[in-house]
Amino acid sequence: MQFTLTKEQALIQKMARDYAEQNIAPIAEQIEKENRVPDEILKGLAELDLFGMAMPEAYGGADAGYDSYVLAMEQIARVSCGPAMAISAHSLGLSAISNFGTEEQKQKYMPKSCKGEYITSFAFTEPGTGSDPKQITSTAVREGDHYIINGTKRFITNANYPGPLVVFVKDSVSGKPTAFIIDKFCEGYSISEPWEKLGWHGGVLCDVYMQNVKIPLENLLGELGNGYPVLQYGIAFGKIGMNSVALGTTLAAFEESVKYAKEKTHRGEPIAKFQAIQLKIADLAMKYEVSRWMAYRLGSLANKPKSPADFAKEAALSKVVIAENAMAAARIAMDIHGSYGLMADYKVARIYRDAIMGPQVEGVIDMQKLIVAGAILA
Repeated sequence: MQFTLTKEQALIQKMARDYAEQNIAPIAEQIEKENRVPDEILKGLAELDLFGMAMPEAYGGADAGYDSYVLAMEQIARVSCGPAMAISAHSLGLSAISNFGTEEQKQKYMPKSCKGEYITSFAFTEPGTGSDPKQITSTAVREGDHYIINGTKRFITNANYPGPLVVFVKDSVSGKPTAFIIDKFCEGYSISEPWEKLGWHGGVLCDVYMQNVKIPLENLLGELGNGYPVLQYGIAFGKIGMNSVALGTTLAAFEESVKYAKEKTHRGEPIAKFQAIQLKIADLAMKYEVSRWMAYRLGSLANKPKSPADFAKEAALSKVVIAENAMAAARIAMDIHGSYGLMADYKVARIYRDAIMGPQVEGVIDMQKLIVAGAILA
């Protein structure tokens, strides 16, 4: 049991915080308004190894572990959730290739993905389903030495960047969900205009349209008709990034509230002197600490998960607590700021919009509770 950071982890945390403060913070409002992360920011994050931090060194990754990945992601999301969401979704797809890909697939996709030359996507959700694999309607039909894929995927992050897309469809042989890898922007691949989200601006969501997309047989990821383990493992690993984003949001709510409480005066005194504000600051500190240790623990568990089912339970459990804490922290921060919290000029308004996103994305809260209960009662 280890409750202190190693020298390497502390350095990674500091590097991410410094980069976010120096390069992202000055343009955070630009990202918010344009719903786009500048290419130079993505390049800078790649130079910090954020795109492959937890991936094996043999495939171009930094091999620093998921615990270090959480430390870095928290600091990026503390300043702006957009860049953090791009990395989180990228890591979700990349973890599926890392865990289930053939040697040839890993050699083809991982080195460039780890360096940020490719930005990976993960496509399960469709217009008609977001939680039940049995309800997907996208299809794969084998024709000779290729598969022909057709269908629509909804709310896909990073669909607008070149790179691999891990996609779940029903294959014509088994009629069951199967995972494949598609090279984005191949013939038959197209995307919608970005969705206008309430929060997480810069983490672009698009619909993906696949019309007779032709891929070789070797782009099958895992086993035919057995895509569920790929989905379960991928989504569980995706929650490491999701937790980190929510944790960074909670930290931002805490820090902004402390700063405001010390600066804002009432009756000639900083409002930090009033017990009502002190109680709220204490609540923020407690929510952050609970979320922090749960996020750090999941990152540590991800380095050597016991089993897919056990890790899925731990990921679901932590996602519920951390996402709900982020929402509660944002609400407390709004209360501390009073009417100023409703003003677009104040960062807390963006924090509030970002916090609302967490409980709905990559597994709604109630579904996560069912996963936890199912594992406990099995």
